[in-house]
Amino acid sequence: MEKRYETVFILTPVLSDDQAKEAAKKFKKTITDLGGKIVNEEHWGLRKLAYPIQKKTTGFYHLLEFAGEGQEIVNQLELIFKRDERVLRFLTVALDKHAVAYADKRKGLISEGKMKKKEAPAANA
Repeated sequence: MEKRYETVFILTPVLSDDQAKEAAKKFKKTITDLGGKIVNEEHWGLRKLAYPIQKKTTGFYHLLEFAGEGQEIVNQLELIFKRDERVLRFLTVALDKHAVAYADKRKGLISEGKMKKKEAPAANA
């Protein structure tokens, strides 16, 4: 049975926006190469850190939600995070049924919000 996981990682702020997205693409490829499936991806952009990490006060936040068989995907992904000097911090959690339901609901709200914003100007016209 496939389990769902959510990983949030913070990349160093010395990267450009394109370099941060390229790093995220590398991590997504790692997941798919190991037999996982990307469920959701969110690039939160450059944000202020709660406390300095390696003398940095900001970082590029990125969320990956994925499904996969067994713990091996998580182990390999975290090994790659540890070896990559662009990654300041990362956290991977397994989602239980309540967290999966919340994540799906949140994704629905995000897409509805985008649709409403697009529809609003058309309604006024």
